[in-house]
Amino acid sequence: METIAGPVAWVVFLGGVLGMLALDLGVFHRKAHHVGFKEAMTWSVIWIALAGVFGAYVWHWQGSVKGLEFFTGYVLEKALSIDNLFIMLVVLQSFRVPDVERHRVLFWGVLGALVLRAIFVFLGAALIARFHFVLYGFGALLLITGVRMLKGSEHEADPQQSLLVRWFRKVMPVTADYEGDAFLVRRAGKWVATPLLVALVAIEGADVVFAVDSIPAVFAVTTDPFIVFTSNVLAILGLRSLFFALAGALERFHLLKYGLGAILLFVGAKMLVIDLVKVPAVVSLLVIGVILTVAVVASLLTRRGDGMEPALASTTGHHERLPVGREAEVLPQEDR
Repeated sequence: METIAGPVAWVVFLGGVLGMLALDLGVFHRKAHHVGFKEAMTWSVIWIALAGVFGAYVWHWQGSVKGLEFFTGYVLEKALSIDNLFIMLVVLQSFRVPDVERHRVLFWGVLGALVLRAIFVFLGAALIARFHFVLYGFGALLLITGVRMLKGSEHEADPQQSLLVRWFRKVMPVTADYEGDAFLVRRAGKWVATPLLVALVAIEGADVVFAVDSIPAVFAVTTDPFIVFTSNVLAILGLRSLFFALAGALERFHLLKYGLGAILLFVGAKMLVIDLVKVPAVVSLLVIGVILTVAVVASLLTRRGDGMEPALASTTGHHERLPVGREAEVLPQEDR
């Protein structure tokens, strides 16, 4: 698969990402705390600005075509990741994760997502390079997903009943209550999971499902694995701060899923006719931007019905005893 980047570019990019993550968790969010709107918006602007600078560099480095491919892939992934915010909120609500621990869960969730996305990107690139017809399969998958999103909500499933979470509870004992910011604690000489780790498992499982949609969607824009990977990574890195900035307003974007469904239909159709019609990246960027704008404006101008899910309300740091399945049988606590 032809790519614009050599080993040095990959190493520099990954090094920069790991450095930013270390700075984020090790310095700015070293202590667990409630992330307010102002802090979340500041970090959202920082992540978006970093993506803009990187995109400008790609434009200067490789020209307007590659630059537009990056920005289109970034906007597309950012749009699709907004749908992931709903799932994050449902998971955090379902497991009643305290506000001060939400950033910790989402940080490690995003870190795991980056690893999963890297695997998906390289696997997809290898498949496309060897079997060109895989692009048609990706296009069909996007069309099916788009139709499903247009037909109904994808946010109604209980994350505590997912196959991954149920399997995890069967193989790992879980404490009845949270243990501060710990994912694992010692009980009678054995490691026991906390509900915080179960919530992380649920978020990772949800991201796998979303990666199946979002990675093929970016391949509809470009088959360059470096552009696909960097646009995905930079969009995901700002997901946590965007979550805290929009958590209280997510319910207002009740028509967004229809816009995302329309976007998936567009990129799916584009992928199916890729050998017949070459849609310029600038056209794709404009179409995606228009669809998103219409969906957001329509959501803000209309009010959702009385059937709004109360579970999406913001929580405080309080939580109830959770139905976590296998609770730790031995209660004495040892050093973590």
